[in-house]
Amino acid sequence: MTIRSINGTRGIAVAPHALAAQSALDVLREGGNALEAMIAAAAAITVAYPHMNSVGGDSFWLFHTPQSGPRGIDACGAAARAASIEWYAARGVTRSIPFRGGLAANTVAGTVAGWKLAHSVSRRWGGRLPLKRLVADAVYYAEHGIAVTASQSAATAAKRGELEAQPGFREAFLPGGTAPPAGSLFRQPRLAQTLARLARAGLEDFYRGRLARAIARDLAAAGSPLAPGDLERHRAKLVRPLVLRHSLGTVYNLPPPTQGLASLLILGMLDALEVGSAGPAGADYVHLAVEATKRAFGVRDHCITDPAYMTVDAQALLAPGKIRELAANVDCGRAARWGAGKAPSDTVWMGVVDGAGRAVSMIQSLYHEFGSGVVLEETGINWQNRGCSFSLDPAALNSLRPGRKPFHTLNPALAVLNDGRTLVYGTMGGDGQPQTQAAVFTRIAAFGMDPQQAVAAPRWLLGRTWGQSSDTLKLESRFSTGVVADLARRGHEMEVLGEFDEAMGHAGAIVRHPNGVLEGGADPRSDGAVAAY
Repeated sequence: MTIRSINGTRGIAVAPHALAAQSALDVLREGGNALEAMIAAAAAITVAYPHMNSVGGDSFWLFHTPQSGPRGIDACGAAARAASIEWYAARGVTRSIPFRGGLAANTVAGTVAGWKLAHSVSRRWGGRLPLKRLVADAVYYAEHGIAVTASQSAATAAKRGELEAQPGFREAFLPGGTAPPAGSLFRQPRLAQTLARLARAGLEDFYRGRLARAIARDLAAAGSPLAPGDLERHRAKLVRPLVLRHSLGTVYNLPPPTQGLASLLILGMLDALEVGSAGPAGADYVHLAVEATKRAFGVRDHCITDPAYMTVDAQALLAPGKIRELAANVDCGRAARWGAGKAPSDTVWMGVVDGAGRAVSMIQSLYHEFGSGVVLEETGINWQNRGCSFSLDPAALNSLRPGRKPFHTLNPALAVLNDGRTLVYGTMGGDGQPQTQAAVFTRIAAFGMDPQQAVAAPRWLLGRTWGQSSDTLKLESRFSTGVVADLARRGHEMEVLGEFDEAMGHAGAIVRHPNGVLEGGADPRSDGAVAAY
């Protein structure tokens, strides 16, 4: 049976956990705008999907109004001032930063600062709902419990061996000493108190108040280089999105340190290669998308880092001539050689559009499953490990420097199409994010699918994503044997995964039509839902 998109006219939200989508919808029903609704969803999902994101992680926002166009929020935390190659060498770490533990918890968590800036912008939109209301669901779910998802249970069991020795992890995530089974009740009482305090004292307290001092004490105890001054210096900031002029409309994504450039380059190359004539499920479509991905990732890995350290203008790389030059190197009949991708990534993407057409595309993350694995004793906050992506080679593009921002796979997307539709879309999943964005965008904009069809259709993924560390081309088994054989003949090294495999990430999409009708699709690979009215 085909599942169709969910429709509304007054407001709509999509999230990879149904509770987050419902929290957003409740805010919209109370007269809140899209940014206020997204803050509620963002808070709720830190509790409901704790293996994927946390208040101890980072986030990026892209929002658009019909009157003012798009803006972005960079809520990425920088490396500690003490974090240097020499600091790690003094602790016997010379090859790479560990994925887990206090040494991995070396960047400020920017998520809460992102909520604060989004709340400030929502006031300019006429928003009036207090912060206490926006985090109320999150506080309740943390205090009284959520039903454990199969995703959380499986991730906890799979990663237990490398996580249970980390400070605070066993107490927080292994109740009774085991991975909680799906459907069991899971409480986070210390996190409930932390969220309630933020509602009372204000979000600034995370960085420059009593809560900040508690966070800094526990980070130091875990062996992190982060100090009170690192928290105090952190601010989220408004940024100008990158822009791709596409034949079907204008597509936006976040600038560095995100890989938004790679996502837009793939779409630009597919446009130049006239992918619309390939059909939405054949070998030609997948091959062109994969080959465009290889070239976009080549640019990404050569150029993208903290923008303060970049030597090229990311927007200039989206010039039509540059894109045509990259597309001209795609061999339609043969797969190019492919090296290693980036590390896997745990993330949540969510979208909200309100009745006035104001649209928000947002993504927040811990990086790996459960981040560093460090759970702070006083606050119950699980801290990210985004800084383990830094290199300890001083000559590397993403070399560790005190106060430097790490490279981010996170990149929320938004498009304004020539036919008057507005599209917000995105996904979790490391290297998979730009590829799934390409699939969702082309299936909606070029092939005429509705959002639910586009999100649920069989997907491919080159390289690494959540739960996967190999660099092969991965295909869901719903692709025909003919497509798989054709791709093999072209030289692709492949793995065939399950029908709806979670390794493909948790995508979502919302379309706002010119007549005001709202249409959304949630990923059947997740625990997500579309909530609309």
